[in-house]
Amino acid sequence: MDDQYKIPYLNAVIRTFGDRFNLTVQQSFRYLYNFKGIRFLLEYYDVEHTLSIDDTVDDLIKVCQKNGGELA
Repeated sequence: MDDQYKIPYLNAVIRTFGDRFNLTVQQSFRYLYNFKGIRFLLEYYDVEHTLSIDDTVDDLIKVCQKNGGELA
């Protein structure tokens, strides 16, 4: 994680995801971790950080659903 903005960005996305589904930050992180959303964010950070956070959350919903997540 050599990009100084990566951690604040991940934090903002996790919080926004949680807000969308009325989850705490911890619940949001666990959900994203369990259904490979965190892995997606880290792997595709170079692309996702150029999008709006809402677009990134929409992408995360799709990724998590493909991996067994049921929030929609």
